[in-house]
Amino acid sequence: MQKFHVVTNDAKDKELAVTKMLEQYFISHGRKCTRNISCMDKEDVPEDTDCVIVIGGDGTLIQAAGAVADKGIPLLGVNLGTLGYLAEVEKSQIIPALHCLLKDEYRIEKRMMLKGRIFSNNEFIFQGNAWNDIVITRGGSLRIIHYSIYVNNQLLNTYSADGVIISTPTGSTGYSLSAGGPIVDPRAKLIVITPICPHTLNGRSIILSPEDEIQVEVKKDEKMDRGSVEAIFDGNRKAFLTDGSKVFIGMSNQEVKMIKLSKESFVEVLRRKLSD
Repeated sequence: MQKFHVVTNDAKDKELAVTKMLEQYFISHGRKCTRNISCMDKEDVPEDTDCVIVIGGDGTLIQAAGAVADKGIPLLGVNLGTLGYLAEVEKSQIIPALHCLLKDEYRIEKRMMLKGRIFSNNEFIFQGNAWNDIVITRGGSLRIIHYSIYVNNQLLNTYSADGVIISTPTGSTGYSLSAGGPIVDPRAKLIVITPICPHTLNGRSIILSPEDEIQVEVKKDEKMDRGSVEAIFDGNRKAFLTDGSKVFIGMSNQEVKMIKLSKESFVEVLRRKLSD
């Protein structure tokens, strides 16, 4: 690898100490390095970049992944956050990790993404990809949401709940986990449906094949107004739903490439994270 791009959450990297250390390291080893602070669009990353290094927490890594997935550039996460399920490198291991990158001692792990399309009054209004999850939830109102879920055009169930999380295996350790969903090996290809606080005694998560198409239909409610229900993609892109809106979700043809340096298995990493 010769050309690197560093994306930094400056709220986590005070005074850009870690960012500057990485820049100096790459320059001293004859490599090129550009950087982006706080937020990033795909236009900010040079086309010939070999690797994007993300400094911060899982949220910063998810944002960066959404920006570069269509470019096919692999990412390496440096965790300056708390739990950090997604980031590969802890702060104390940065220099050894950089040595591995320059010696090409790593492997690429491919992670699936979701694609969501939203229709309101039978008109297309929004489309986006998500690496972590697509969440349909109330937008500030305390009213519950009534919605039906269809799988491949067949009715699965109708819920009254605070919302629903449709997640990838990578996203299984995020909001879905907090809502009672299962932990899934991030290398798997499947889709997890987890209702949020359902008003029922049977509100378990459901796991589907990546080839399935999920349709979430918001049921008509006379008290529902614009902004009371939202579809949120990876926590930072949203679209407002109205009664009768339909959200179609399936596996995206894009994927995220993660750089893996550790030889720890998923089970070993999980055991360590759960004991932190």
